[in-house]
Amino acid sequence: MSGDNELANYLGEARGWDADRRRLDQQARRTAWTVAAVAVFVASIAVTAILAMLPLRHVEPYVIRVDNATGIVDVVPSYSGKVEPVELVTRYLLTHYVATCERFQLATAEEDYSECGAFNSARRNQQWAAQWATGNPDSPLNKFKDGTTVHVNVEAVSFFVRANGMADLAQVRFTKSTRVGGSGPETLSHWINTIHYAYGRSSSDAKTRRWNPLGFHILDVQTEPEIIEPPSANRPVEGRP
Repeated sequence: MSGDNELANYLGEARGWDADRRRLDQQARRTAWTVAAVAVFVASIAVTAILAMLPLRHVEPYVIRVDNATGIVDVVPSYSGKVEPVELVTRYLLTHYVATCERFQLATAEEDYSECGAFNSARRNQQWAAQWATGNPDSPLNKFKDGTTVHVNVEAVSFFVRANGMADLAQVRFTKSTRVGGSGPETLSHWINTIHYAYGRSSSDAKTRRWNPLGFHILDVQTEPEIIEPPSANRPVEGRP
């Protein structure tokens, strides 16, 4: 009888030991899952913090350009991928227009005249035709018939918003290199074109569309020389008596 009691006690203790071991295993698994969840949470916070700090470490390079002859300083614009494409296209068209319309070479004068006309509005084309008419003493055809050449280099294009909110005004700074007779000494002059422009329907003429497929129209141009003060040897240097 006592043997049966001992066996029953042994079997009871064995079942208790198995239950304790299962309970410990379950606790260990719960602890492991808790630690893993906390580790994933902390890693997520760390990754989020790093991503949030990346813009703070962004370096925006820029180039400052100084004209060796005049000392004029301007910042060269760089494309960051965030500028509206329309502005990039307009900058190119303004640069192309000024470079084409302000230059002069007798061999390409007729082609340049027609190409500029493809961009001009009707009123602007009337002014353009009068400017180039052979009856005008200041016509390039009369002034430069001795073979004088004029080369143009666009320095900068700046956009402005008018008081009414319209962003259709730009200033183009450029230089003209004039060589009298085509072989004389080269003379450099600085100019500013203030241009009123707009986008409209492209022309139905195939030749005009070849030059101006986007319907970019020059409404008005005001040209004036840029006054450059020559450096003075007697001018005091800043910071010195």
